[in-house]
Amino acid sequence: MKQKEKMIEFLGLRRSMVGILSMVILVEMGERMAERFLPIYLLALGGGALTIGLLNAMDNLLSALYSFPGGYLSDKFGTKKALLIFNTMAILGFGIVVVFPHWGAVLAGAVLFISWSAISLPATMSVVAQVLPKQKRVMGVSLHSIVRRIPMALGPVIGGLFIGIWGETQGVRYSFIFAILMTLIAMFFQQRLLEDETDKPNGQAEKNPLVLIREMSPALKNLLVSDILIRFCEQIPYAFVVVWAMKTITHPVSAFQFGLLTAVEMVVAVLCYIPVAYWADQSGKKPFVVLTFINFTIFPLVLMYCQSFWLLVLAFIVRGLKEFGEPTRKALIMDLAPENRKAAMFGLYYLLRDVIVSFAAMGGAFLWTYSPRLNFLTAFGFGILGTLWFAFRGTDLPSFNNKS
Repeated sequence: MKQKEKMIEFLGLRRSMVGILSMVILVEMGERMAERFLPIYLLALGGGALTIGLLNAMDNLLSALYSFPGGYLSDKFGTKKALLIFNTMAILGFGIVVVFPHWGAVLAGAVLFISWSAISLPATMSVVAQVLPKQKRVMGVSLHSIVRRIPMALGPVIGGLFIGIWGETQGVRYSFIFAILMTLIAMFFQQRLLEDETDKPNGQAEKNPLVLIREMSPALKNLLVSDILIRFCEQIPYAFVVVWAMKTITHPVSAFQFGLLTAVEMVVAVLCYIPVAYWADQSGKKPFVVLTFINFTIFPLVLMYCQSFWLLVLAFIVRGLKEFGEPTRKALIMDLAPENRKAAMFGLYYLLRDVIVSFAAMGGAFLWTYSPRLNFLTAFGFGILGTLWFAFRGTDLPSFNNKS
């Protein structure tokens, strides 16, 4: 029993953390079964490359626009009520896609569901900050990242099977029906497991982002600039990775094989999280963030030379390694945010980042139309800029275990 208690303490598994992790697994399992194949679904419904680019641009823009109100609502009403609202929005969006099999309906439904992670993330990170001590926050964020990768790994595999059995149109619609059921179950567990302390409104909730910008520290601003450049690197080719693998390369892969590639990516990411969380709590955070930025940077370059399934496996291993320091980066945001503004400042950070990065997604569509190679090389260039910015201007907080 003592060993079990030590493991629970090492991982920071509080009751509220279990509730959050359960919700993430269930909601994202349903979402990822369908979301990863939305570009293929749009093509099957008569959409084109620009429609795919619009969907990806919407994802980034809505992620930005939803992040700040997500943080504000969490501070204003408490995370328990806020998450109930966010999950209801996702169910409505899934339902629109199920009922109306048209590419326009996909875009309309996406307004409600495609940015669920963004609108719920400030609330989720607020729970981590509320229930865990500072020296356990990287571990808490890492656990959140690990459980997210379970549905991100399994969802596309199951979704690929659905497409293999029922086709590109019906298979995706059935996946969305499954997503509705998973979200309903998640809402039940979330309301039962989240403790009362996570549902206390913050009397100092700030709804004016301009006020919060003035409270953002120079260290957090430098992290934000580097992160924006790195997300340009990620988002320029992001929506077209599945098109590249299934439609463009010399030896295209099947939907199921692409699901396996995504599973490879997630497994690699999960294997990194716990050791990196431990090391980051023992030493500085900056080296881990720099390493993850490097992996973001080289992925589009590696992908450009992959023309078959087994070479794509190598590319997706690199893609998994880009998650190496992501929990550390999120923990760094929470550490640099004011104590009474954690959720709202986290939301503001993502608002500023993703509004700007949303232009990369649409620009990526035009670059792809001209040349996939140009798309990948442009992304690589932005990755170099972002990595160098953080390497030279990023701040490294001292370890909480350093008593000097």
